Amino acid sequence: MGKIGIFYGGTLKGSTKTVADKLAKLMGVKTDDIINIATASVELLNKYDRLIFGTSSWGIGGAHYDWENFVDLLSDVDFTGKKVAMYGLGDQKKYPESFVDGMGMIYCRLNAKECVVGFTPVTGYTYYFSMAERDGQFIGLALDDDSQRELTEPRIVAWADQLKKEFK
Repeated sequence: MGKIGIFYGGTLKGSTKTVADKLAKLMGVKTDDIINIATASVELLNKYDRLIFGTSSWGIGGAHYDWENFVDLLSDVDFTGKKVAMYGLGDQKKYPESFVDGMGMIYCRLNAKECVVGFTPVTGYTYYFSMAERDGQFIGLALDDDSQRELTEPRIVAWADQLKKEFK
């Protein structure tokens, strides 16, 4: 399957880190391979064949500020032979016009969109607009731990199973 690195933007005890930890456990990723994007480098991303990027939503749906500081460096990453998956946390009730936009912002800045896997259906969500939606699907896993907390765990489990297949 290749070496997996999970890069998240958020606080060390926040929801985005919690999701990273759950995904790591489900996918057999070592703790050392869960990295806060605030401490990441292009060289570190280049070490992994499989990348999972996670962001929480800040403001009215934007990516965590650590991603804002790092995202321009994605153009320096060699995505040849890599697969990338993304997850984003947001609040579809408070911010239905920008639900998980941070995940969409990261996707927009990738210079190799063909390597992105892990698309998920938009069914089961109520929002007006999301930068993370393409052709009727989210470009990764959308989570709303505020108004759909009970769906977070089953969505993570299902997505981890999906990624195990798509990361092969």
